[in-house]
Amino acid sequence: MGEMANSAVEFYPKGTRGGVGGGVRADGNHTGGDFGVTVQDLRELMELRGAEALQKIQESYGDTVGLCQRIQSHPTDGLTGDPVDLERRHQAFGQNFIPPKKPKTFLELVWEALQDVTLIILEIAAIISLGLSFYQPPGEESEAKKQDGGVAMEMQPLKSAEGGEVEDREKKKTNVPKKEKSVLQGKLTKLAVQIGKAGLVMSAITVIILVLYFVIETFVVEDHVWLAECTPVYIQYFVKFFIIGVTVLVVAVPEGLPLAVTISLAYSVKKMMKDNNLVRHLDACETMGNATAICSDKTGTLTTNRMTVVQTYIGDVHHRMIPDSGQINPKTLELLVNAIAINSAYTSKIMPPDVEGGLAKQVGNKTECGLLGFVLDLQQDYSPVREQIPEEKLYKVYTFNSVRKSMSTVIKLPDGSFRLYSKGASEILLKKCSYILDANGESRSFRPRDRDEMVKQVIEPMACEGLRTICIAFRDLPGNPEPEWDSEVEIVTELTCITVVGIEDPVRPEVPEAIRKCQRAGITVRMVTGDNINTARAIAAKCGIIHPGDDFICLEGKDFNRRIRNEKGEIEQERIDRIWPKLRVLARSSPTDKHTLVKGIIDSTVIEQRQVVAVTGDGTNDGPALKKADVGFAMGIAGTDVAKEASDIILTDDNFSSIVKAVMWGRNVYDSISKFLQFQLTVNVVAVIVAFTGACITQDSPLKAVQMLWVNLIMDTFASLALATEPPTEALLLRKPYGRNNPLISLTMMKNILGHGVYQLIIIFTLLFIGEHIFNIDSGRNAPLHSPPSEHYTIIFNTFVLMQLFNEINARKIHGERNVFDGIFGNPIFCSIVLGTFAVQIVIVQWGGKPFSCAPLNVEQWLWCLFVGVGELLWGQLIATVPTERLPCLKEAGLGLEPGEEEGEELAEDEEEIDCAERELRRGQILWFRGLNRIQTQMRVVKAFRSSLYEGREKPESRNSIHNFMAHPEFLINDLIHNIPLIDDTDVDDDRPTRPYRQYSLPVTPCNRNNNNSSSSSSTVAHSNKNNTNAGSPGAPLYCVETSL
Repeated sequence: MGEMANSAVEFYPKGTRGGVGGGVRADGNHTGGDFGVTVQDLRELMELRGAEALQKIQESYGDTVGLCQRIQSHPTDGLTGDPVDLERRHQAFGQNFIPPKKPKTFLELVWEALQDVTLIILEIAAIISLGLSFYQPPGEESEAKKQDGGVAMEMQPLKSAEGGEVEDREKKKTNVPKKEKSVLQGKLTKLAVQIGKAGLVMSAITVIILVLYFVIETFVVEDHVWLAECTPVYIQYFVKFFIIGVTVLVVAVPEGLPLAVTISLAYSVKKMMKDNNLVRHLDACETMGNATAICSDKTGTLTTNRMTVVQTYIGDVHHRMIPDSGQINPKTLELLVNAIAINSAYTSKIMPPDVEGGLAKQVGNKTECGLLGFVLDLQQDYSPVREQIPEEKLYKVYTFNSVRKSMSTVIKLPDGSFRLYSKGASEILLKKCSYILDANGESRSFRPRDRDEMVKQVIEPMACEGLRTICIAFRDLPGNPEPEWDSEVEIVTELTCITVVGIEDPVRPEVPEAIRKCQRAGITVRMVTGDNINTARAIAAKCGIIHPGDDFICLEGKDFNRRIRNEKGEIEQERIDRIWPKLRVLARSSPTDKHTLVKGIIDSTVIEQRQVVAVTGDGTNDGPALKKADVGFAMGIAGTDVAKEASDIILTDDNFSSIVKAVMWGRNVYDSISKFLQFQLTVNVVAVIVAFTGACITQDSPLKAVQMLWVNLIMDTFASLALATEPPTEALLLRKPYGRNNPLISLTMMKNILGHGVYQLIIIFTLLFIGEHIFNIDSGRNAPLHSPPSEHYTIIFNTFVLMQLFNEINARKIHGERNVFDGIFGNPIFCSIVLGTFAVQIVIVQWGGKPFSCAPLNVEQWLWCLFVGVGELLWGQLIATVPTERLPCLKEAGLGLEPGEEEGEELAEDEEEIDCAERELRRGQILWFRGLNRIQTQMRVVKAFRSSLYEGREKPESRNSIHNFMAHPEFLINDLIHNIPLIDDTDVDDDRPTRPYRQYSLPVTPCNRNNNNSSSSSSTVAHSNKNNTNAGSPGAPLYCVETSL
């Protein structure tokens, strides 16, 4: 029941989804029909656990038999299986399944797409320009009005078509649940804001210069007087200047950036499927590229998950190889076969191999399959036992769970007595054994001293060889009086040990190399398993997670909880911070321990860079840890539906090496976006300066509107596709993660952007002002309005495009590499786009004519344009020789979230993202509270010294108690009560009813308050104070003051 309460399963009666069906109240709850219980009653019952659930059953139904009577089910045999009865229940209670999430409507997708900062800038520009283009002042049609209309008509496609196209593209990447902004999203948002500000400044300067030039030229130089009848003409000029300013702004905005992100993520997701990574959330792909820690399961992920018994201790003999059946006492052998065959899920079985001579197939639980294989290795058969005692004749089953780590089954013997078979973790089950079978099959006393001797002589040697040790035991119980079956602790005790087996789960051959790659890439791999500490340590050594001589920690779940909790059983972040940096193996752990570890690593501030944590999980109880992690990996083969639903990526082969592939693809996404940025911002810088200079000096732009559309097409669609489809290489794993706060545009990239921009501007301005003399052609400057296209401006346009084509090759490398052609033929898409763009450029120049404002060029002119374009490659080599550190004037751009921002701005799925203005407001609040806080701190210090508060005071409770867990059973609750600790309160909805078990939780005071549960402003302030080294220490009396503030 405890496990069921953690699942997100709902019961939907037929006809109740989306409407009210028969026998259903308007609130959606079934009236019960022929049954004495409603769906809502069952839902409320399934929300409870342990003693709380039993209390509810006793209050509402008397006992479990009464509940069975209400739902018309037999306590032992269950349902009859009658089709009519099943259909009746189906009508009353519906199906037991995970309800799918409600899909977003088309309008919701459009609205989310329009929230992109880049698109907002373009939308505003498009609306303003569209409105101005329809503005027609009164008065006669003058040449100025015609020219202005022409400018408006030319500029309109650049804004509306381009903006609308990007909006359509953006719809593709919006069907992603919002949690918190991913690393790349945060950096791109900041970069877009920075570029937008720069473009706004440039456009404002352009408008101001044009207006001043016009006013001075008209009213000062020519000494004209402002006449009322000339007002419409002057207004038309001012509108023209404003549209030119909007043009500069639109050119400055990297409108292709959202498309590049979408293409890169979509392409990566498609390719990752071939690498056994099924990506459910697009942002998880790039987040994985920044991963700094991986908390991995052992069984099935690091190992093959094919269990085989290789050693056994039976009849006082430790067999290091499977013994012959003749070496085991017949009585012991019979007990062993029965214990394994009966005390296992009947769905677990060994099937014949698919291919003759191959390995037998293991179906069901792999550990149980290993034990069943052990029976077959002893030349015995478990099938007759199961046929003699079918599953419906099992009297009582205590199923396995992560707390007791054992499973027990009771059968009724022919004489009326009962026999209990039990199996589980050896060191746990042996504590419940009072007897052991000797070589003659007789039971003898098994004292604690004998148990300690067995642990040293048998269990530890097995575990040190990486074997999972399982104890198999039994107990005979009298039939009269019948035992109290609900008291499991009194039933599963005084057992007789039959055997202890060592099960081998071989490490996957590719895992050690994969872990070496992770470590070389700056990623720490931690193993979180339920196995024995010695087994886990041995497997970790085989995998390469730990190495002899390294400074690392291996802990069991009990020790881990003891170290991270204070004397009141509360988890403290500062205690976790002392453990997790060196922790490599967490053994005998529960799903709650995994969640605690993941949350502790993510919330830690001991390292400057916030840790990005990936977690693997396969069980229903792994859901909270998978949700909490930055990237959750669920097992595609062994994983439950709940685990898959909580995950971001599903490993279709359950293999750790596939996680390494995800890291490569994530880093490749990040690099692909950086490559595109380097290329597009170079074009933007040049285009903005050319448009600005041309407008201010020649009163015209060398690049016409249609030509700019073609350039934008190269920058946006083609460049995005070419640079975003670069395949990943092993070289990506040779560097450390970029980190959440590292800039998106590095100093090397900024050097490349400015360096290539200088080259292109020199070429374009040279051609613009003296190009006609170089090529001995007519000048295109100051041409009449409707004059035919000139060779002069066609050469400028052609040269500009060819420089972008060759600079696209330069943009393939962003870390200062010299060989820009390395691996270029491994990307056929890139080669096809470059060659295709060049072919289309030839067609446009030679046959584009007036629509493209192009005049045909001769071979010599083409060769000169091509020569200047190839010069981009040579210029790139020159830029690469300049050391980046020699250029102190460079500044990085596109920084990530500030350390104080990222924790305070986690977003719920239905919560809107915090905009930049609100973030700035919060910064102001933080500074105000920090100043007030320091004043109060200083006052408190003075008072403390004056009144000698430091003498004889008690140590205050830590303010870093981040979890407020229900106290662990080992520390505050009697060991007889097997309660599974809940996850922390921050993950529980505020509107859920208070439960009786909360009496075990500690009260939340201002000094130990969960910072994540505070209001947003308080949380941000508290977090900011964490980084204030002068704010105090756990031993200071100022702690409560700061935290409560």
